[in-house]
Amino acid sequence: MKLDRKEILKALETITIAGEGKNMVESGAVKNVLIFGDEVTVDLLISTPAMHIKKRAEDDIKKLIHNQFSTTATVKVNIKVEAKENPNEIKGKQIPGIKNIIAIASGKGGVGKSTVTANLAVTLAKMGFSVGVLDADIYGPSMPIMFDVETEKPISITVDGKSKMKPIESYEVKLLSIGFFTAPSQAVIWRGPMASKALNQMIFDADWGELDFMLIDLPPGTGDIHLSIMQSLPITGAVIVSTPQVVALADAKKGVSMFLSDAINVPVLGIIENMAYFTPEELPNNKYYIFGQEGAKNLANDLNVPFLGEIPLVQGIREAGDFGRPAALQTGSIVESVYEKITRNVVEETVKRNENLAPTEAIKITTMAGCSAVKK
Repeated sequence: MKLDRKEILKALETITIAGEGKNMVESGAVKNVLIFGDEVTVDLLISTPAMHIKKRAEDDIKKLIHNQFSTTATVKVNIKVEAKENPNEIKGKQIPGIKNIIAIASGKGGVGKSTVTANLAVTLAKMGFSVGVLDADIYGPSMPIMFDVETEKPISITVDGKSKMKPIESYEVKLLSIGFFTAPSQAVIWRGPMASKALNQMIFDADWGELDFMLIDLPPGTGDIHLSIMQSLPITGAVIVSTPQVVALADAKKGVSMFLSDAINVPVLGIIENMAYFTPEELPNNKYYIFGQEGAKNLANDLNVPFLGEIPLVQGIREAGDFGRPAALQTGSIVESVYEKITRNVVEETVKRNENLAPTEAIKITTMAGCSAVKK
């Protein structure tokens, strides 16, 4: 049979691409059919990158043309993948009433990211901001311990005719964590999709109310949870926490790279150096750089991202976290002053970030002095 473009298009109506629901012509997957002598080129646009689906589509087209038109024809199938937006998929969905969403991340575990998150939250609250914390570390939640609310359980309330979770409040900070729904000794053994679903419920099925800042305490690494959060929420910016140690810095660099990648494209507000140095009480003028000196500061300079400040290695910070009262609440302490400085830097970088966006895309913080612009 002679190679005829119209006849080939009609024949392609008998092939369905997995997941499309319609034949490849009706679904719009076939973008072009070109015939040059004994050569047929079919251009396809499909919505799934799955290799087996692409391979099956290519094989089905070649088989069809060889069986119905010419066994000697040279068939080329060019496949381009362009994922269609799923109307049921949450992608950058705004949460009414929440102005700024800050992701707190670290490439490596054990660098004090959750402790930093808790202390930033209470410091923001002391400054007069309304604050919420989402504990997104599904497999190792720590916020219930750090805020002394381990035994609390969120209650269900009705908001505009819908049932919503009411976040737990402690030290003027609203909290939600998977730790509120599991026993302290219970391991959460979930695959990525289950963890992502639980996170979406805590984000969108909760009555967060009006918040100036939502801090998201991300788990270590760059995995499913991070991608789910970035896909689900319009993140204002990310803060990276690292110790000065070379091993931690290598992972922190990966964390920065993840946020700045084309696929995610979230501004990095800066890097915080935790456990920067140790000063004994009996030698207040001495600094001992146990994990290295200024490693995170140098990394920030190398990556051209802001350095937000350094936090000393203080026994009281660990004790306060274990006791359930973040150390930044200790009035007049060195820890309080350190966190106030860092928190102001975070807010200032948030202001700069928001000022670089179109007015319809960001809610701006207009003042730092006394934080009077968003007083409760």
